[in-house]
Amino acid sequence: MKREPVQVSGGDLQRLRQLNSLSSIRALREARGPLTLTELATQTGLSRGSMVDVVTDLQERGWIAEVEPAPGGMGRPAKRYRFRADAGHVLGIDIGVHKVLAMITDLAGQTVASGRVAVDPGTTRDERLEAVDRAVDAALVAAGPAMPDLWGVAAGSIGVVNREGVVTRVNALPDWAGVDLIGHLGQRLSCPITIENDSKLAALAEQRLGVAAGVRDLVYLHAGRRPGAALILNGRLHHGFSGATGEVGLMEITGWRTMAGHLENSTVAEGAAPEDAAGLVFGSARTGDPAALAAVDTYAHQLALGTAAMVLTLDPELVVLGGGFSRSADVLLPALRRALEPHCLRVPEIRPSTLGEECVALGAACLALDHVDERFFSPEGSIARPAAPRRLV
Repeated sequence: MKREPVQVSGGDLQRLRQLNSLSSIRALREARGPLTLTELATQTGLSRGSMVDVVTDLQERGWIAEVEPAPGGMGRPAKRYRFRADAGHVLGIDIGVHKVLAMITDLAGQTVASGRVAVDPGTTRDERLEAVDRAVDAALVAAGPAMPDLWGVAAGSIGVVNREGVVTRVNALPDWAGVDLIGHLGQRLSCPITIENDSKLAALAEQRLGVAAGVRDLVYLHAGRRPGAALILNGRLHHGFSGATGEVGLMEITGWRTMAGHLENSTVAEGAAPEDAAGLVFGSARTGDPAALAAVDTYAHQLALGTAAMVLTLDPELVVLGGGFSRSADVLLPALRRALEPHCLRVPEIRPSTLGEECVALGAACLALDHVDERFFSPEGSIARPAAPRRLV
């Protein structure tokens, strides 16, 4: 797509050079492959002579690199350039009830390394914070000593997270509310740190990397033993005034707090551990067991109450079913669609997540990349390479 040439009044040449550089970086980041000078000039609207100056400057700054000539060409091949996604990295962390997962990605969102530590509902706050440290260390070690330092960190936590990044309420972990995650991570990492609710980050991951790629308005459902929800509005994660958007499950009338009990207490799952019960029920429903089908329908009915409230408010293009129960989407989705029909003027398409248990950590990396973009790749930012953050391993 050809971009219009940047117009700057007042003879601000330094500003003009910065905007031309940003336009060129954006073109290379969005390209499916390397671009020649002529292709870059066409996409940015710059003259070829100006493009030479911009490319030289960006190479010296380390933002772009020349690519080897394409094989099989005749004559002298044109030089081609790519954005250096490996110029920096971000860290996304998922702090859940049963695991802490840390994932490092490059500036294109490609995973470089990860570290995982198991926890459980009985893990204390201090022990869970220690698990965060161990997961981060494992990811950094896996990435290797040659990896550049981190430019941004985002972490997703279970519970309600306010706009300041403080966990204000969490039912599943009694000692977790009020935890200072920014302060804890800031003792070890000097780059910018953001804390967000886990369902919101899962929604962001789906919209950037998953089944909702390119969708502007969507509802994300975390269907599991501990349900949650999040909204994407006009392509952006929606927080609301205090950060509590999507917490419809707090309304007693929805039954979200207790609806997993319909699966756990089903006669089909009698004697099974709570964490295994849903899988047994979904499996039996898949074979047509009447008791299992009834339990799934009851669960879907209550899931639909909160979902319908969000669908009627937002009128989204898509609903994404995530969380542990999404692995049984072949059984749950038809029941959820049926349960939504009496409540919704239009039942949107519902798709199951394909990102699995990495969803929250990937969403955290996406959020960290957004902040990197604001700092270095927006007209208000600076494309100067950042000073290397302090990293402790």
